[in-house]
Amino acid sequence: MESLPHVCMHPHPLLLYRRTASAAAIRMLSSSSSSSSPPNPNPSTLIFNSSMNKLSSEIPSIFPFSADSSQAGFGSHTLRLSKSSAANSKQAPIGVGEAISETECSLVVVSFYKFADFPDHAGLRKPLKELCERLRVSGGIILAPEGINGSVCGTRDSVEEVLTFIQADERLRGLRRIESPVSPEEEAIHHGHTSASPLAAGEDAPFRWDHVRVKLKKEIVTLGMPSVSPIERVGEYVGPKEWNQLISDPETVVVDVRNGYETRIGKFKGAVDPCTTAFREFPSWVDETFELNESDDQVNSAGSTQTTAGQIEETKPKMPRVAMYCTGGIRCEKASSFLLSKGFKEVYHLKGGILKYLEEVPKNESLWEGECFVFDKRVSVEHGLVQGTHKLCYGCKQPVSDADMEAPEWEHAVSCPYCYSSKSEEEKERARARQKQFERWGIIGGPDKGRKPMKMQESEEGNDERMSKLNIA
Repeated sequence: MESLPHVCMHPHPLLLYRRTASAAAIRMLSSSSSSSSPPNPNPSTLIFNSSMNKLSSEIPSIFPFSADSSQAGFGSHTLRLSKSSAANSKQAPIGVGEAISETECSLVVVSFYKFADFPDHAGLRKPLKELCERLRVSGGIILAPEGINGSVCGTRDSVEEVLTFIQADERLRGLRRIESPVSPEEEAIHHGHTSASPLAAGEDAPFRWDHVRVKLKKEIVTLGMPSVSPIERVGEYVGPKEWNQLISDPETVVVDVRNGYETRIGKFKGAVDPCTTAFREFPSWVDETFELNESDDQVNSAGSTQTTAGQIEETKPKMPRVAMYCTGGIRCEKASSFLLSKGFKEVYHLKGGILKYLEEVPKNESLWEGECFVFDKRVSVEHGLVQGTHKLCYGCKQPVSDADMEAPEWEHAVSCPYCYSSKSEEEKERARARQKQFERWGIIGGPDKGRKPMKMQESEEGNDERMSKLNIA
């Protein structure tokens, strides 16, 4: 497939850097362009500013039209002064020029994790973040004493370089990873080519196109029980191809380890939903569901009267065969380790999680019902890992369907049927103010991002200088 160069927006609103995109993405953008747009006098240079609806003549020329990238510190990319033809917010730029390999700009999303003994994890944060920023790899990564967990998005070469850097530490070699495709539409949004580019709305999602987060935490997935260690033992992995047979057995209890807002939009047929709001609630659910605490008391009481081992064994509940699953497999590793510590003998979990199942198992053979929630701007995926139909409520970060958005409790970027009653009017007003800032400036907090405006600072500095002169006089 042919490829065409285009210019992608750098986090600074006046600077763009050149990259390449698939012809499919270019055609998608071209189809939305207004036929009445003025011609571009320099078609080989595609430059625009999506956060300011001003013509270039109104923008002060604080940067040369073409700058030396080695001095600017942006690698080999060429810097350009931004021009705007964004009078129509739906209008998108069209790129033409020399053909460049499509693989240079095709994007990929990779989720990965690895449990490991990693007490010096903090030392990896700075070099990893700097590498991601240099390669323009966005996403979210968690480092903890028990290992690493992350999801990143970028060009394939850039993402592979980041993963190779991580696995240079032998403790992190053999990352469990799941790769998801990126549609041309999502690729365009990632590169900041459309008015829908997620500059700030939903800042907690990992795939802001201009941002990577590398956080230090106590656990890479929070169960709240440091004694539970998947490094020591986990349940038995079951591949996607064998999963249907296991969960179709009536003697198998299928447990969804995810939270309620995830199970609400999709789960395996016949699966038990613990209805948890956080993963740390899972141990309590297990104890209550299988009456483990009560059986422990019975065993202790039986032991105090010196009953036989056989009688003590009879007081224990019969542990069922359990098959667990989660989004990518990481929560199941901890959950299976926890069940084994509680005395369960047959504990299985889906290798690669729901994502791997949806990738490998054809829809006509699938026992999956609905969509799978994912922790990025795709919100949900279906079979083949294609993007689903759900959107995100920025008030509570929960998935919402088209029907939910028709409900009276729905207000864009403020509330939805699942959080409306739990939010105070003060919280809703703050959310409305944030959305107004985004609609006006394209970024939360306005051009000063919540800091004191520059003009106000300059005015105060001028007043201080005048007062100083008066005092001297």
